[in-house]
Amino acid sequence: MVIFITAYKQYALDGFDLAVADYLVKPVSLERFIKACNRVKELYELKENKSQIPAVRADYFFLNADYSQVKIMFDDITWMEGLRDYVKLHLKSSNKPLLFRTSLKAIEPELHPSKFIRIHKSYIVSIESITAVRKTSMFIKDMELPIGETYRDTVEKLVRKEL
Repeated sequence: MVIFITAYKQYALDGFDLAVADYLVKPVSLERFIKACNRVKELYELKENKSQIPAVRADYFFLNADYSQVKIMFDDITWMEGLRDYVKLHLKSSNKPLLFRTSLKAIEPELHPSKFIRIHKSYIVSIESITAVRKTSMFIKDMELPIGETYRDTVEKLVRKEL
């Protein structure tokens, strides 16, 4: 943020076209200088607070499949399995899983951290779909999925409601 301090009044409009925070003409009183500094501080704080507002996320995302974009609702996902360059999505609305050419690593940033948890390098599950948890495995209905060593602490925090 910039405060212009100059002896030339005629350039004030040009200064504001450049989006300066304030334009002071010499001689500048201490009171006027402090007022300009406070304005900069308020603008900075306003900008910081605005950037801290969490972005509203949609309740869906799109994945490429067969030359089209398929809309996947987050609430419809039960669990997903990473298979190298592919992801197999298991959905509530379908008995047959959907296969997409992408990776779990690419999908993970799209997911709501409060709704999904990674339990293994090859598995991400919907927290809502979890029916039981053991030390080394997790159950989604009648399906047992392994919990990776790296992800055990995260799963334990979920069970203790610390997530």
